[in-house]
Amino acid sequence: MNLAQSYPASAAPEDEAAAWEVDGEGNRWFLDPIFRGAYPADLLERNATVAPFVRDGDLTAMAAPLDFLGVNNYFRFVVSAGVAGPPLVRDPEAEQTDMGWEVFPDGLHRLLGRLAEDYAPAAIYVTENGAAFGDVRGHDGRVHDPERTAYLESHIDAVARAVADGVPVRGYFVWSLLDNFEWAHGYSKRFGIVYIDYPTLERVPKDSFYWYRDLLASRRGAPRPPSPIAAA
Repeated sequence: MNLAQSYPASAAPEDEAAAWEVDGEGNRWFLDPIFRGAYPADLLERNATVAPFVRDGDLTAMAAPLDFLGVNNYFRFVVSAGVAGPPLVRDPEAEQTDMGWEVFPDGLHRLLGRLAEDYAPAAIYVTENGAAFGDVRGHDGRVHDPERTAYLESHIDAVARAVADGVPVRGYFVWSLLDNFEWAHGYSKRFGIVYIDYPTLERVPKDSFYWYRDLLASRRGAPRPPSPIAAA
């Protein structure tokens, strides 16, 4: 699931309510049926046209036991109350990726903790996490991407802190190994830790690739968390 922690832009009750609404639309609408066997009541009240389409047995099927919850995360929501619905606001001082997404690793840490607290999944895998930046190949033939390395280091640290808090995170996957076709953005956004020279299709490992390789090598031989699938 593509999930993001929702934060109110201020302590005002209106912003708190707007953040809860955005959390419902982006997170609880999907998580509650799976883990609680029901849609959030506050969302059903605002989406009355949806209820007639929920048939007998649907929620039972949705709430079938899971081996693990997969979480894609790239950013947080910062929400302010608005006249025509709760718009998302940006901090102009915050670092942003090439997608215009705020770099905020604490959002991933809080999201993982909240999932454990509210839904108690048997295991969690961070199935996607990464950042697009305007990568270019230098005169030395390499791709230096210190922003991505810093992004990955801070977000992996956020996952490690969640594990230390007792959250059952069993794995983490970087998005992505290779630069790829990115939805509506085509080939203009580069998420990979390996650069693709599109005219020639040459693969060029970026500096973040070598950093990640060395991180994995340093963990070789470390105790591994138990597999929930094997345990089942």
